[in-house]
Amino acid sequence: MKLKGFVEQFGEPFSKMLEIDLESRKNEEIAKWFLASILYSKPIRESSATSTYKVFKERGVLTASKIVETGWEGLVYILDEGGYARYDFSTAERLLVIFGNLQNNYNGDLNHLHTSATDSRDLERRLKNLGKGIGDTTVAVFLRDMRGVWSKADPTPSPLVRLAMKKLKIEDLRKFAKANRLDIVRLETALLRLGKDFIRKGKKLEIEMK
Repeated sequence: MKLKGFVEQFGEPFSKMLEIDLESRKNEEIAKWFLASILYSKPIRESSATSTYKVFKERGVLTASKIVETGWEGLVYILDEGGYARYDFSTAERLLVIFGNLQNNYNGDLNHLHTSATDSRDLERRLKNLGKGIGDTTVAVFLRDMRGVWSKADPTPSPLVRLAMKKLKIEDLRKFAKANRLDIVRLETALLRLGKDFIRKGKKLEIEMK
């Protein structure tokens, strides 16, 4: 498979798959992706995280205020319905803390959090400070799709992306994307899927780099 074909086939951003319009730069759309990023960052099947997000969407629980208003029991019910049962209690607790702090510190507005950050690393620090459960993986997932939306979104690739980069001998993601005229978000997403669905599972996928 040629490189561009690989990115085309495996690089659909998760936010687009969920029909989240990040390009609008609207806080409500960014909040949806932030919630989804928290769900995807757990060691759980991608399909379970996707179905759980869809239950949140069906219930209209997609903003900081709505998540806090729903409460612990309501969040556990949604998580269970979506197939997130293994992490339902702890995730419900963390969602309440994270989105409660987002409300209290930034009026529930992630765009305000971004503008308050001095640079990329401060942005990551502010996201992590929203609460336990937001670590490097969650930040990498969230900011990957925020590249091009937020000027300070420049995350360090996640371990699975770095695994794929090592396999393909890619040293610098941004430089490689530019040199090969590839969308960096689609490239990074494709690399994530390569690491997760192929390399980690011992499956082969031959990619022509030229």
